[in-house]
Amino acid sequence: MNQLLKLAIATFYRLLEIVMVLCMVIMLVTVFGNVVLRLGFNTGFDLSDELPRFAFVWLTFLGAIVGLYRRAHLGVDIVVRALPLLGRKMCWGISQAIMLVCSLYMLYGTWLQHDIIAGNSSPVAQISTLWVYGVSYVTSTAIAIICIANLVRLVMGHVAEDELIDVNEEGMSEIHDIEHELADQPSRKGTAS
Repeated sequence: MNQLLKLAIATFYRLLEIVMVLCMVIMLVTVFGNVVLRLGFNTGFDLSDELPRFAFVWLTFLGAIVGLYRRAHLGVDIVVRALPLLGRKMCWGISQAIMLVCSLYMLYGTWLQHDIIAGNSSPVAQISTLWVYGVSYVTSTAIAIICIANLVRLVMGHVAEDELIDVNEEGMSEIHDIEHELADQPSRKGTAS
């Protein structure tokens, strides 16, 4: 059962990544295609204004889910790193609880606006704007589930110490690997002699 759940979670995030790539392709093709048509043939297509904007909304909202899952959001960790383990756990739990409340507010706000969003159509494509802004249902629900799961893991004591720092700076994983190698070298020299 555990393996099946891990497979379902991995499939879900893989699907999100595929949709994000499709959004980027749509943005690239429509904007570049319209530039070529405007400059080369003095024409264009109307959807080139709406499709990239809609794809960008989806890319941003789905990227928030993937970023939270991978712990890749920006943050400041100088204070948290200085705290003892219990302080880190408390701060991490508080941040998860705050994100949970915010995601529930986003879900509730989208639900309150549902009829208005569903009743509006985009000017060019004439599709319901629920297809555009309804992605906030997916995002808020997924973030709430991630935060609840993280809080349950924290209470059960299944959160690793390296997870308590939610900031993953670009290139920092390589620096940490080098630091660990350098820290291991004196102990290796001492055992070799």
